Amino acid sequence: MTGFFKVSGSGNDFLALVEVPEPAPEAIQAWCRRGVSLGADGLFVLRRSADGVVMDYFNSDGYPADLCLNGTRCAAQLAFHLGWAVEAVVIRTGAGTVAARRGDATRVTLELAAPEIPRELVLDVGGIRCAGYGVRVGVPHFVLPWPESLDRAPVDTLGRQIRHHPLFPEGANVNFVRYPDGHRMEIRTFERGVEAETLSCGSGILAGAAAGLHIGRSALPLRVSVQGGFELEVGTSGSAWLFSGDARVVAQGTLLDGAAVSPPPPAWS
Repeated sequence: MTGFFKVSGSGNDFLALVEVPEPAPEAIQAWCRRGVSLGADGLFVLRRSADGVVMDYFNSDGYPADLCLNGTRCAAQLAFHLGWAVEAVVIRTGAGTVAARRGDATRVTLELAAPEIPRELVLDVGGIRCAGYGVRVGVPHFVLPWPESLDRAPVDTLGRQIRHHPLFPEGANVNFVRYPDGHRMEIRTFERGVEAETLSCGSGILAGAAAGLHIGRSALPLRVSVQGGFELEVGTSGSAWLFSGDARVVAQGTLLDGAAVSPPPPAWS
């Protein structure tokens, strides 16, 4: 039996384990499978350290990713919930350290380095010309400015194809982004490792904000609407970027043996 917390960051949901060894990929895959087990977009293990906490993050496919910013806000909120920190905590991730500050039981602000300068990329995807921007925010992202309403964006179809484009040997998160005005952004993301659209992607938000600034379509502070219905904010403090948004601990429980049962998909899928 394994104790867990369920946490959510603007609709991006995770299983959180505390002070335990890293689970096997097969266990993570089973636990994160929706409809069969508890279900989640990913899982992280949180441990105390001399200078804060350490977060090891895994996508729902069972394999590690260097950074998940919605997950990082949730890791900070869990550290506050556990009494490991009161108002601020430093989180060590695979992509470096991030400082976190508690707003309340539902909101956390991260302070981190500004993203790299976006690279203009033009992809041919099944004969469709996709002009966008490559940005690495801990993990690879492709930002595709979308001129129409995002409700018509082909996130699952075109997003899936771009995610596997040969230009991205590691795969990429694919962000369909619209900038309604200079201080607002709307975004939908197809996430690698989850292999589906998620309700929010934190690193994708920073990638979209960086692309918007680069092409002169947006400026900070920036209010960001995501598929989960939440609004997040990207701002600055000196040379650092601030990323604020929903992060909450929603449940605590025990994973029983039945949670690890994960039958293969049917032959027709």
